[in-house]
Amino acid sequence: MKPWKTLATVTTDEGVLQLRQRDREFLIVIDGRVLMTSTERKSEQALATLACKPLVTPKPRVLIGGLGMAYTLRAALDALPPKAEVVVAELNPVVEEWNRGPLAVLTNGAVLDPRVRVVIDDVARVIAKAPRGHYDAIMLDLYEGPHEVTQRPEDPFYGREALTRSRAALVAKGILAVWSEEPDAAFAKRFAAAGFEVTTDRSGSSRSHIVYVGRAR
Repeated sequence: MKPWKTLATVTTDEGVLQLRQRDREFLIVIDGRVLMTSTERKSEQALATLACKPLVTPKPRVLIGGLGMAYTLRAALDALPPKAEVVVAELNPVVEEWNRGPLAVLTNGAVLDPRVRVVIDDVARVIAKAPRGHYDAIMLDLYEGPHEVTQRPEDPFYGREALTRSRAALVAKGILAVWSEEPDAAFAKRFAAAGFEVTTDRSGSSRSHIVYVGRAR
């Protein structure tokens, strides 16, 4: 089998971040662990479709936490109207650079769409700073997603207070969609307790990946 070629390497607080390519396939690797691969994208696409298709306003404002290979962004753009505003919060500026460069071919240059603004910031901070009722939908497409074993009660993305902040940043009946590597029953209970009607979807992946969709009550 043809070996992987390393296209770029950057040091981050979490470890060495690399972009690798083999023919038309790409990997993003952090500290030796595969963060994402270009061949696994159905659940990320489902995340965006489930969050954006129900929106009825002609000028929706949506927030995506995590750029990755921009599959979630591409699916969101495909589901949103021409006057939508899409903010993508991404921690590492190099990931945006990769999506403007070698990864652009995967999503027809999703980050170049005029509806898109990428902010280099923690999505938890972006949510906390948002005016009340600012977003029609928020999508969290972060590594692992909710994970009961590794998360603290005050988790900045999936904890009780974090979910309350997300609820405050949404319009009435706005949507918070969360990608997860595997089901987390405790998270589902917190999600509902934070003021959301919660459903789940597993149609986007043959693996254990799951999408939690909450509509604000």
